Amino acid sequence: MATASLFISSSPSFTLSPSTYTKYQTAYFLKPFSIKASSTSVGQQPTISLADKRAFPFKANSWQWKFQDKFLTIYYEEHGKESPEPTKNILMLPSISDVSTVEEWRSVAGNIVQRDGKINWRAVIVDWPGLGYSDRPKLDYNVDVMVKFLTDFTSAPDGPMKHFGKDLVVFGGGHAPTITLCAAKKGLVKLAAIAAVAPTWAGPLPIVFGRDSSMETRYGLLRDSLRTPGVGWMMYNMLVSNEKAIASQYKSHVYANPDNVTRDVVDSRIALTKRKGARYAPAAFLTGLLDPVKSQEEFLELFADLDGKVPALVVSTKSSPKRSRAVMQALKGGKGVSKFVEVPGALLPQEEYPAMIAEELYQFLQESFEFK
Repeated sequence: MATASLFISSSPSFTLSPSTYTKYQTAYFLKPFSIKASSTSVGQQPTISLADKRAFPFKANSWQWKFQDKFLTIYYEEHGKESPEPTKNILMLPSISDVSTVEEWRSVAGNIVQRDGKINWRAVIVDWPGLGYSDRPKLDYNVDVMVKFLTDFTSAPDGPMKHFGKDLVVFGGGHAPTITLCAAKKGLVKLAAIAAVAPTWAGPLPIVFGRDSSMETRYGLLRDSLRTPGVGWMMYNMLVSNEKAIASQYKSHVYANPDNVTRDVVDSRIALTKRKGARYAPAAFLTGLLDPVKSQEEFLELFADLDGKVPALVVSTKSSPKRSRAVMQALKGGKGVSKFVEVPGALLPQEEYPAMIAEELYQFLQESFEFK
């Protein structure tokens, strides 16, 4: 089968083939599974057992977010159980990508909130505007929009988190913790603790091709093309919204073990990319408009600002792509990082290995709140 290419400009040429796009896209998400206990040899990735999949109860809900002159229906889930112990709450934020969804965190949330301890943990998972099961209008998506959303979602007097209190415990993947730290640095949210799982700060194209003025011009042309009626949808279907592209991404770098990528997983992700307005926010992410910072130095400074103030866990993964892994490893021993762990997985360990990630996160919660 011939491979189609998209030419953004003629001189100098910038070619984005489906294989290049697939190789460098940052994160995609799969349905929740649990891990089947088994021994593995060195270098061998754990395998998920579908027979061991666990379903945890949760409450699905929605909230009307007003942005500019529009109302967006925002999808979120509440996970928890009744307990006589004091209650604390966790906000879980999905990574940002074409198929970003609350499902990324669902098994982790269920695992943590069902545990018995000195604190009764509850969790809210929310889909970002323009992604997941939230509305996807044709907005000019950028990092300021996402920071505004996060601020409103966590502080609105009529919002889902009105009973949470002022101090937030946030778990996020990919760009999500970086966006949260930007909001915290501006004084828009107050953190009690944060866990960054496979954290990133650069979108798929900027992390590969850089951000000089000529590239930014080409990113703008690509972004405008993807947003164009008709042509944009055709391009999106060719580059992203098809079985070959999604399966290739999952097997190459989203999951560590390609055997964990099933047909059901791929079909469910394709369905997400077919939702009305599916391409607008991902077009911004692909071309760097959702990048919270512009350099590795700025990224490290966000964590350094937490030093001595807020507990911060960083979860790095052993099988992430080279550039993404370098971003994570730069935080090892970094100022403001109170705990750094490395686990099996690639760009979505919380979805591929939820029981393992839940254990790391619960230990972090105990060390930060219960053992003091």
